[in-house]
Amino acid sequence: MRRSDLVQHSDKHHTDRTTQIVFGERQHLLRVLDSIENTSVARPKFEQERRSIEQLIHARTQELNSINEDWDEKVGLILSAEARAESLEKLAREAPERDFYLLRLISEHPRVSAKTLNRLAKHPYAAIRENVARHPNADPATLTWLSKDRSQPLWYLVAFNPNTPSTLRRKLQERLRKLGQSQSSK
Repeated sequence: MRRSDLVQHSDKHHTDRTTQIVFGERQHLLRVLDSIENTSVARPKFEQERRSIEQLIHARTQELNSINEDWDEKVGLILSAEARAESLEKLAREAPERDFYLLRLISEHPRVSAKTLNRLAKHPYAAIRENVARHPNADPATLTWLSKDRSQPLWYLVAFNPNTPSTLRRKLQERLRKLGQSQSSK
């Protein structure tokens, strides 16, 4: 996970524990467990460490489920080949805002509908909005709206989306050329 994936607050030591963070921790703990199981350690120490790590993994799973009930099942549904646009819409509509990981998966899914992408375009997490801006199912209205976001350079991603209205695409690509020219003359 990149530091930029963390939701920052004015208090520099406070970070929301989103599903993306908790899931990352659980994945790391699973790798640590694999590592311990593949090393030769005295049996009592091995059992103690394994129990401790399994408890931490279980705690992360409980935390994920406290954010969004049946979290692993929902993520599994999104990752399955049978995921349908209607299911993705329902999951996106019902997901808590801080379920960044699940919503990010939906925003990347090839079958996600333009309607769902429009909803996700308003999410506070930048990575989700970036996925919408580059998604081939995003509709022209959503892309136009995202191009106006001054908080981050979403317009850059919108400029290369084939569904962006041609006049807007030309305008954004011209902005990009001018930006490139001003950077090269410095």
